[in-house]
Amino acid sequence: MRIINCVKRLLGVLAFGVFVWNVQAQVVTNPDIQRTGMAHNDDYTVRVRVPDEEWQDLFEYNVQVDMDKIQDASMVQFDMNGKVEVMVKKNNGNFRDVSIRPHHNQIAYRRVGDAILFTLDKPQHLSIEFDGDRLHNLHLFANPLETETYIAASKKVMYFGPGIHRPDDLPNNQIRIPSHTTVYLAYGAVVKAKLLVDHAEDVRIIGRGILDHPVRGIEITNSRNVYVEGITVVNPDHYTIFGGGSQGITIKNLKSFSCKGWSDGIDLMCCRDVVIDQVFMRNSDDCIALYNHRWNWWGGSKNLVLQNSVLWADVAHPINIGGHGDPESSEGEIIEHLVFRNIDILEHDEDDRMYQGCMTISVGDKNWARDILFEDIRVERIQEGRLFNISVNFNPKYDKQPGRGISHVVFRNISYEGVGENPSQVKGLDRNRMVRDILFDNVVVNGKKMEHLEDIDSNEFVENVRFK
Repeated sequence: MRIINCVKRLLGVLAFGVFVWNVQAQVVTNPDIQRTGMAHNDDYTVRVRVPDEEWQDLFEYNVQVDMDKIQDASMVQFDMNGKVEVMVKKNNGNFRDVSIRPHHNQIAYRRVGDAILFTLDKPQHLSIEFDGDRLHNLHLFANPLETETYIAASKKVMYFGPGIHRPDDLPNNQIRIPSHTTVYLAYGAVVKAKLLVDHAEDVRIIGRGILDHPVRGIEITNSRNVYVEGITVVNPDHYTIFGGGSQGITIKNLKSFSCKGWSDGIDLMCCRDVVIDQVFMRNSDDCIALYNHRWNWWGGSKNLVLQNSVLWADVAHPINIGGHGDPESSEGEIIEHLVFRNIDILEHDEDDRMYQGCMTISVGDKNWARDILFEDIRVERIQEGRLFNISVNFNPKYDKQPGRGISHVVFRNISYEGVGENPSQVKGLDRNRMVRDILFDNVVVNGKKMEHLEDIDSNEFVENVRFK
């Protein structure tokens, strides 16, 4: 049953006798319908409420993380508006302390026996870790209230209600979405299939449902104006969202878990005009990867914004740019006009030094990367890796040609505190394949501002690297 706790207060009478109601607080939990079709994790009992009202139970989903040694973690979600209180009870053993991340959110808790209580005043994505356990943690997703819901299918609405859904034409493993269609995954909907948007336009995929163990989560190819909002993708075999040769993609409030090889988060090849906002990605490969030519798509990449998000790479890069391109073209392709802003990176772990870097621009296959901004980014932990990797290289495993160059990159207001990471890297390949015009503006590592190139692993094929 849909549970809505709402407290309203009459503000008064405005001009023309219009009454305005102010919704003080609201929480939507749906614990019963969320039990359909998904495994439960009993590590924690989680409840939420509007202050001074009754506690509402949440369903604790089981999700799997970290392909190095796959572990069972927990996930809960609810919708909220205004101030809410959360209770998290640890069911298996005692604990000494708790970390609620991202730390930037500065969420304080109080302990009551074997539980903690804290207050949220806005939607956000959190990791709650008892005694530093980041492999069996609780992922808590406090969503904004839905502004658009459906209760049945119609001519232009593909509806998935509570329960398990598979393609009608089994053993097919995908559901094709036609143009001018809204796909709605209600709370409790569990779709065991890939959603395919191919040669389509004006498609919307929204709701609070789950894509569970698909081959891929959502595939957007040769399409325009595709909007994805609110859903969760749990442990796909391959990408969470794959985009190829598409324009006008918006991805908002997406949550993702993966624990297999090549199970990247969001990978885009030759896409343009993309906005990724308020996502949480915990992946066992790149969380965000932006490429040029690969497979059936050509033409370069342009105009992407990633903002207000949380990235957690159990394996590989949180952000990876430039690895695939068109080696057969006469001039190569360009990836340009990229903005990464207000991002919390909770983890980076990569054993292979060639692939290390929380923020990586590593161009091959005649790619040129330029006009890129990283701003207001907080890196909390590097298990194994490096902070920056800016390099023109030739990787024979994936490339047929070297990259052409990197230019006009700004790192502004970047912070990291930790120990044991490898030095950041800024390297060109040769005199014809340089790294140029890089600005490090208020980059602070362990409380010390980065001030000169000696802080970085560099070479002679770098020009005009500045520090502020």
